[in-house]
Amino acid sequence: MKSILFAGAALLLAVSLITYPDPALQASIRGLNMWWEVVFPSLLPFFITAELLIAFGMVRFIGVFCEPIMRPLFNVPGVGSFVLAMGMASGYPSGAKLTSRLRQEKQLTKTEAERLVSFTNASNPLFIVGVIAVSFFGDAELGLLLAIAHYGGNILVGICMRFYGRNETRSVYVREKGLLRRAFRELHETRLADKRPFGKIFGDAVIQSIQTLLMIGGFIIMFSVFNKLLFILGVTDFLANGLKIITSLFGIPADLVLPMLSGFLEITMGGQMIAQAAGSDFFFPIVIVSFVLAFNGFSVQAQVASILADTDIRFAPYFFARILHGFIAAGLAACLYVPLYARHKETSIYTFLHEKTAPNFMELLERVASFGPLFTLSILALGTLILVRRRQSH
Repeated sequence: MKSILFAGAALLLAVSLITYPDPALQASIRGLNMWWEVVFPSLLPFFITAELLIAFGMVRFIGVFCEPIMRPLFNVPGVGSFVLAMGMASGYPSGAKLTSRLRQEKQLTKTEAERLVSFTNASNPLFIVGVIAVSFFGDAELGLLLAIAHYGGNILVGICMRFYGRNETRSVYVREKGLLRRAFRELHETRLADKRPFGKIFGDAVIQSIQTLLMIGGFIIMFSVFNKLLFILGVTDFLANGLKIITSLFGIPADLVLPMLSGFLEITMGGQMIAQAAGSDFFFPIVIVSFVLAFNGFSVQAQVASILADTDIRFAPYFFARILHGFIAAGLAACLYVPLYARHKETSIYTFLHEKTAPNFMELLERVASFGPLFTLSILALGTLILVRRRQSH
């Protein structure tokens, strides 16, 4: 039955692409533009920097200082603080990428890696505030509410997941005096353990980062096409009609159900559709957007599953954590909507923030989009040059 299901789905996709080539092409171009204008240039520096920090022992250095915080709070080693910070700063799927990298370095046990990846794969602040709040909803004040609900929910998920597999073995933590001396010793020993010269380390960082981003680009393009084809075939409408029965019990407007389903597949398109369907009252749209951002969408989840496939980290705990994060973030957004947005919307500080942040974010997004394609092509050319030189040297 599984073979028939997979074969039938692949056949349906092929027939749909042949039947509706123009919509599929437009959706594919939309996904490609998103990848090479924004995703690639924004994530590549973080990926390369993270690889260098891991190779030079800086992650172990940070881990020594953060162990007393990360271990009791999240039940993961101190190196998890690096993954948490980078994941929140650069956005998904950075948390999964760095967790799998640390697992390959044997700095995490299997259970610790599954805990860590469950709450470090977050959306970056630029996307939450600049794209969702400013670009889609046209209201910078919503950015603070969305960010608190998203990152606050992430922390609460991490605290909940600390009890996952708590009876299993964990990495060794040596308690000793002289924390600074131990941190520098860990850094030095990690650097000496990597015998590669600097040129090889930097080249490997570039190549591995490009390969990961090429995989991410493929998923973005394909899920953009999936979303469009499911809408054309009427599958999305069919699911939406069934879901309306459930959402009506919570008072969610019927116009938001279809955009919510689109968000479950791909976050950006879903967020845009939710904003377009929102009326003058942003309460339910913000609650739904918070859930969608926390759920990550099946596009991001497929990227994470592909990254984790190279390790022994299971996908199931991550998927469970996404559902849990979705409900927690939606609950926080509902509880904080009035005190953080509706009640203070007309105050001078919020007016000031709107006037100061909205133009800056839009200007930054326009700059990234304008230089993004050139940057992407240049880095791809550099990666190709590195691979050619390596083959010639061999």
